[in-house]
Amino acid sequence: MADARRPGRLDQPREPRRVHLPRFNPEDFGQWSEAIARYMGTAKFLVYMSVLILLWIGWNALAPADLRFDPYTFTFLTLLLSLQASYAAPLILLAQNRQADRDRLGLEQDRRRAEAQKADTEYLAREIAALRIALGEVATRDFVRSELQRLTEEIAESQKRARKPKKKVPSEPYDEVDTDAP
Repeated sequence: MADARRPGRLDQPREPRRVHLPRFNPEDFGQWSEAIARYMGTAKFLVYMSVLILLWIGWNALAPADLRFDPYTFTFLTLLLSLQASYAAPLILLAQNRQADRDRLGLEQDRRRAEAQKADTEYLAREIAALRIALGEVATRDFVRSELQRLTEEIAESQKRARKPKKKVPSEPYDEVDTDAP
C-alpha cells in the first residue's frame, strides 16, 4: 500500500506543479471593465476625483504637521494617481476592443442584410420586368375602354345614317321620263 502523499519514484521526473489561479469568466470581466471605463468617462467621476485631490492637498498642506500623512511633494498622492492610471488605461482599452468587436459584428450583420435585400430587390425587379413584358401582349383596361368607346360611336353613327330618309336618286335615266307625253 503506497500512500498518495508519498513522492513517486526517484528515477522518474515529477510532474510540474502548477499554480492554480482563480478562474474568471472573460465576458463578466469585460462587462466589469466596460462599466468602470464608462464611469471614468463621466463628469461625476471627474468631479469626485477633483474633490478628493483638493481635499488631499488641502489636508496635507493646511493640517497640523503631526496629522499630515503626505508631505508637500505629495508622493503618496502621485503614487495613487499613477496606480489608477496604470489600471485605467488597460481597462479602457479592453472596453474599446470589446466595442470594436461589437461594431465589427454589427457591420457584418448589416452587410449580410444588405446583400439579402439587394438579392430580393434584384429578384423583384426581374419579376416586374417579366410582368411588363407579359402585359405588353395583353390588352390593358384603357385600351379596351377606348376600343369599346370607338365601336359605340361607330354603331351610333351607323344607326343615325340608317334613320335618315333616303333621297330618291334615279338609278336609270329613263325612270322618270313620262312616256305619255306627246
